[in-house]
Amino acid sequence: MSILISSLNWRYATKKYNTQKKIADEQLHVLLEAIQLAPTSYGLQAFQAIVITDPELREQLKPKAWNQPQITDASHLILLCAMRSIPEQFVDQYVTNMTETRGLETGALNGFGGFIKQKIKEQSSEQILQWNKKQTYIALGFLLAACADLHIDSTPMEGFESEAFDEILGLEPLNLTSSVLCAVGYRSEEDTNQHLAKVRRSKEGLILWK
Repeated sequence: MSILISSLNWRYATKKYNTQKKIADEQLHVLLEAIQLAPTSYGLQAFQAIVITDPELREQLKPKAWNQPQITDASHLILLCAMRSIPEQFVDQYVTNMTETRGLETGALNGFGGFIKQKIKEQSSEQILQWNKKQTYIALGFLLAACADLHIDSTPMEGFESEAFDEILGLEPLNLTSSVLCAVGYRSEEDTNQHLAKVRRSKEGLILWK
């Protein structure tokens, strides 16, 4: 069995965290780098990751997440936010970054940038928002896999009031809206879910071959 598959079998959606055990800085940086390296459409990365560590702020957010204990008990809380819109300036910055990173001549990627801008213009604001939200879930998948690789526990969470989170965190003026949460840390010995067998559909039932 591969190390990745073994690690994915080890992980589960942790319900109760050890409040005394924190993720080391170097390991946290690995998790954040996994988010950074996640693929996105055109490579735009039209999302933002927010690491929420302030205990008072997490207490304030907890009631807006159905009082789930992971909000306050996990070592860190990572919120993935989608950009509400994609301004042309953002595309220009991306193209400039790509040009400089790859050592290309100035203007070499202007056609690529124009193509992206045109594709964005062809979509409604709601389509752009939903497109950006999908990118956060790709990043979430990479984050969960990185957690499993390091044997750090994780809990992906959609159960929260997005508008309330946006207001508390002041996201709208930043052109952001909350999309999905992930609590990360270390399981409590009292979390009985860790002893339950993993339940998944069989490969035969899940995967079709054509």
